Amino acid sequence: MDQLFLKSVPILELIEKAGFEAYFVGGSVRDYILGRPINDVDIASSATPLEIKGIFPKTADIGIEHGTVLVIAESGTYEITTFRTESGYTDFRRPDSVQFVRSLTEDLQRRDFTMNAIAMDKSGNMIDPFNGKRDLLQKRIITVGNPHERFHEDALRMMRALRFVSQLDFELDQQTFDSLQENGPIISEIAIERILIEFEKLLAGAYKTRALSLLLESGLYQYLPQFSNQKENLEKLLNLPLHHLKAAELWSVIMIYTNAKDIEAALREWKLPLKTIRSVQRIIQLAKKEPPFENSALEIFQAGQIEAVQAAKVRAVLTGRNVKDAEKVIHQRFNELIIKQMSDLTVTGTDLLKWHQERPGPWVKEYLELILKAVLNAELRNEKDEIKRWLEKCNLI
Repeated sequence: MDQLFLKSVPILELIEKAGFEAYFVGGSVRDYILGRPINDVDIASSATPLEIKGIFPKTADIGIEHGTVLVIAESGTYEITTFRTESGYTDFRRPDSVQFVRSLTEDLQRRDFTMNAIAMDKSGNMIDPFNGKRDLLQKRIITVGNPHERFHEDALRMMRALRFVSQLDFELDQQTFDSLQENGPIISEIAIERILIEFEKLLAGAYKTRALSLLLESGLYQYLPQFSNQKENLEKLLNLPLHHLKAAELWSVIMIYTNAKDIEAALREWKLPLKTIRSVQRIIQLAKKEPPFENSALEIFQAGQIEAVQAAKVRAVLTGRNVKDAEKVIHQRFNELIIKQMSDLTVTGTDLLKWHQERPGPWVKEYLELILKAVLNAELRNEKDEIKRWLEKCNLI
């Protein structure tokens, strides 16, 4: 058993000692079966929140109305959720009512996909009433019971299905896929912030192209920000080497291929952080620059190594060049820069004010940029005395 599970076994034992059931559930069990890394564990128990609080001296109520209590132990913190059933989902997200139950099977029955409806006891024995392990081994994504019901309980599960395709390289069960096609419109009921989290996980997956293809084939794309009339443009993404790109680079390519006229407005509709929006704007501006920015030491310097690499990768995708080669070129050219940051320049604004004996103004920045460009282009050595003589020669001081 994984060390994270072993460390948590005493928590299960304390609950069992008090006369209740307790199991590991959800993603940690799924990833354990798949041999994937496990970052945390979730525990489900027949004990009610008040009963859990009676067993452990240190707890915090983090979602007690839905049965979840945070247990604070010497070995770490653990979210323990009472077995429950749910009913009524008028907002297509949260249950209108939650009922605590003593049955593990009833609890597992409310979960999204069979691969996430597996429980494991403290000895590593699996409780798998919906054949989730079989579906895991067959690489199939199947809802627990009727997919229409599962998606109407939480419409975000449709995006989660595609995210798992991207992360795990699994196939969608036909009935599950048919339900995606049928129920696409209800994704509009979900907060865009929640959709964004799933979409970015999809974009981060190794099999994102397959997941994007299903997003288009299912018609779900129509209900996502900025995508409704973009099927042909989005289909072009499927032929690109997207596996080389990270989040900001992928958003840049998406914005370019969907011909977004106002990039900031489009990304704000997706509720992306302003920092990311600004980064995407700069990447796109650099990537589309003519002549290519990669040929200018000054532009590489001004962009900085990180954004210069990002823009070069996006430009390579747009022009059909090798992305890895484009990345290597930027790293090489950045390493060859005579100075890597403004503080490396031997002359400062204070020096210019002293030499020129003029009042501070825009001219200081202009002079520094002239010096920077000459140094980066190896037209001038980065030595204070030589820079002063060069300014005198140019009649600038």
